[in-house]
Amino acid sequence: MQSVSSSRLAGIVGRLFALLASVLVTLLGLLALTFFIGRLVPIDPVISIIGPKAGEEVYRRVFLELGLDRPLWEQFLLYVARIARGDFGTSFVTNRAVLYDLASFFPATLELATLGLAIGVVTGVPAGVAAAYWHDRWPDYLIRLVGLVGYSVPIFWLGLVGLLVFYSRLDWVSGPGQIDVFYQGIVPPVTGSMLFDAALAGEWEVLANAFSHMVLPAFLLGYYSLAYISRMTRSMMLDQLSREYVLTARLKGASEFTVVMGHALRNAAIPLVTVIALSYGGLLEGSVLVETVFAWPGIGNYIASSLFRADVNAVLGGTVLVGAVFIFLNMLSDLLYQMLDPRSNLRHR
Repeated sequence: MQSVSSSRLAGIVGRLFALLASVLVTLLGLLALTFFIGRLVPIDPVISIIGPKAGEEVYRRVFLELGLDRPLWEQFLLYVARIARGDFGTSFVTNRAVLYDLASFFPATLELATLGLAIGVVTGVPAGVAAAYWHDRWPDYLIRLVGLVGYSVPIFWLGLVGLLVFYSRLDWVSGPGQIDVFYQGIVPPVTGSMLFDAALAGEWEVLANAFSHMVLPAFLLGYYSLAYISRMTRSMMLDQLSREYVLTARLKGASEFTVVMGHALRNAAIPLVTVIALSYGGLLEGSVLVETVFAWPGIGNYIASSLFRADVNAVLGGTVLVGAVFIFLNMLSDLLYQMLDPRSNLRHR
């Protein structure tokens, strides 16, 4: 009995060690990618700091301070050491620490992506179930067409059309930005999320105005998420509905609702956890275009504006942050999959 318990403990420790090693290797690869991208872009980091009119002596001094005279491998090690300390450098545009900028802009992206994911899950999962149940019938064709449009049409074009129709013509929603100028400065920043901060302060007019600004970009991200989630749900449900246990349940007289929702969807929900986590990471990563179109003060808009202004430190810092979040979501989805599916634990024993 004691040997079995020790073996199980050793297996858990081994899996945790393997997971940690995988995360560290992936993070190191991400840092290597961002570092070499920063070296390959045709932007002189010294000129970005001192400007094109500075003298040669100033240029040489800043060149040495940045360590650009050292071998490339040594520069990479210094870069990794700085990132490990939380030092992403200073933004040339805002003249603030990049880490401070990321902490300021990321909550707005998190807020928008979370609402978009909620819309995508609430609509995408039922749509995928319906498409699988009415396979090769008109509901299936309609849902697949809606998903195809979500995949094919550029999201920035949908954003521009949405602003033209729902903001400019119909005046159903507010326009670009996170909040009207009239309401700026009323709510003290606590969490960085305008909705939460307005609710905490009891400023319901500010909350309504912020929500009105968020509706259109959140629904666009939700539509993008719906296209992916509905397609994957449909595929997983088709696989489950073709299994023998579904036929057995029907032969025993179980209702269609019980068969589809109680059996097939319950089994399909386990791999759906990974799909939803990847969709969330995709929304955080792909919010650059949406935030640019809607002038949303999030991490995507921050990266885009920094890229146009040749602010290398800000671009690389934002890229590392988004990549680290994506890695964390992948790790979290793997852990949840193992917790929800007992068979995965048996395979590791």
